[in-house]
Amino acid sequence: MLELVKAGGWPMLPLLLLSAIALAIIVERFWALRRKSVLPPGLGSEVRTWASRGNLDPAHIDSLRGNSPLGALLAAALDVRNRPREEIRERVEDVGRHLAHRMERYLNALGTIAAAGPLLGLFGTVVGMIQMFLGIMDYGVGDVNQLAGGIGKALVCTAAGMVVAVPSLMFHRYFRARVDSYLVDMEHEAIQLMDAIDPRARRVAAAAPQG
Repeated sequence: MLELVKAGGWPMLPLLLLSAIALAIIVERFWALRRKSVLPPGLGSEVRTWASRGNLDPAHIDSLRGNSPLGALLAAALDVRNRPREEIRERVEDVGRHLAHRMERYLNALGTIAAAGPLLGLFGTVVGMIQMFLGIMDYGVGDVNQLAGGIGKALVCTAAGMVVAVPSLMFHRYFRARVDSYLVDMEHEAIQLMDAIDPRARRVAAAAPQG
């Protein structure tokens, strides 16, 4: 591996830096976007039980807010639980946008790395070709070492750019999809909570078996 890096020359340095940053982002996002830390199991039903029993003191809601992104979304709904349903929905949507932004942290950087990797690889290729042609100008076409060095630098940089870009792109798409899935589940839990704290919805649910 070290020999390949040496063969690629100095254009390999930014590629190595980008690969290290991409790896750090991937590990951090895997840890931050664990399902149990975003959507703790049973939290939604537990909060609905609190709401139905009236156990909603401010300290309880603040504790819920710091529990997880789902807890923060449900706490936002409970903060305005005595307002009309449309106002509760607007608050949930506003908080949901902030939570989505938080869960997508560093993903733009990962997407940028995925886009920049091939360009840096192409840059290394151009540098290698320039080196090769300068070698031809200085030593003629008879110096095989100069030709091989330039071609080798071009190929190594191109390959390195792809190695950085492809995993970055794959994980960027993967984390985007995971965040979208979490947002759908969080919205579902918020709607269920709004139904639980809406007196009209409770009356309809109570009257349904009788009809």
